[in-house]
Amino acid sequence: MKYKFLILTMVLLVLSLCSAYAGNDLRLGTAGAQELLIPVGSRGTAMGGAVLSTTYGIEAMYWNPAGLASLEGTEAAFTHLPYFADIDVNFFGIATAIEGFGTIGGGAKVVSIGDIEETTEIDPDGTGRIFSPSLTVLNLTYAREFTANVSFGINAMFIHEDIHEVRASGVAFDVGFIYRPRWYGLSLGLAVKNYGPEMQFSGEGFDLIFENIPVRPVAQKFDLPSSINIGVGYDFLDDGRNLANLSGNFRSNNYSADLWQGGAEYVYDGKYALRAGYNYSLNDPDPDDEVDENAWLYGFSFGGGVTIPLSGVSLTFEYSWNETGDVFDDNQFFTFRANF
Repeated sequence: MKYKFLILTMVLLVLSLCSAYAGNDLRLGTAGAQELLIPVGSRGTAMGGAVLSTTYGIEAMYWNPAGLASLEGTEAAFTHLPYFADIDVNFFGIATAIEGFGTIGGGAKVVSIGDIEETTEIDPDGTGRIFSPSLTVLNLTYAREFTANVSFGINAMFIHEDIHEVRASGVAFDVGFIYRPRWYGLSLGLAVKNYGPEMQFSGEGFDLIFENIPVRPVAQKFDLPSSINIGVGYDFLDDGRNLANLSGNFRSNNYSADLWQGGAEYVYDGKYALRAGYNYSLNDPDPDDEVDENAWLYGFSFGGGVTIPLSGVSLTFEYSWNETGDVFDDNQFFTFRANF
């Protein structure tokens, strides 16, 4: 009875956040901390992000923290993404299941921008000084299976942005549920992501001399890129050796275009996986329009993985490729996981 009351309370909380953070066109493009939107892991990205109700393991800390509740034993994972413009994104996480308590995990995502030469109004061609901006997200996640059908998870994140003598820090939270009615392999997921207070840049980099008086302007505060996510999954084949599923998500972004996401996965013998997905935004330009073709940022994705059992440890290597159009190089995710 107490679990039913707690679940009802959590659902009502999520729904209240949905109402409070409902998006509108006036908000588009006004949020900061965009590193929160960079995904983690090769499985979810190969399936177009449509894993809200089927995510598991370390990746779940990004997609839906409730998925971490199904973890058995301890898992460590590392993901590398060679991002656009020579930017590198690296993530490392570890999580463990504690009997009678739930599953707890933590991780760190680091976005390395690379070296940039400083320019100023006085030296527009460069001062000779080099700086290297970095964006860091540290997370702590707790998940638990309330009943045989319902899982709950919460993810707390600390955000820090350091851009050459100017810094901003903040916190954000994800709250998620997964419901498995045990009916023909159906699963349902719900998550509110990146909910938190405003952030603001400050630091000596803002210092100016105005009429021989040192001044420091106050930067405008900015919101986090929060979203409301609803997903469904369906295992249409599960005979013990062959597993195949379809999944779909709808992401209502409060500060950017909404996304429809679809994915498919086939796993043989629990060791070999093939995946594919697609992202579509209602606000995307027509990809066949020659004028706007360079603005096309969403599309197909695919990938796969192989798991190797080795002396009580399962080692998994995964890869995914994501289409981004002609503006940037297509994204490629490389993931290594160890479960023991």
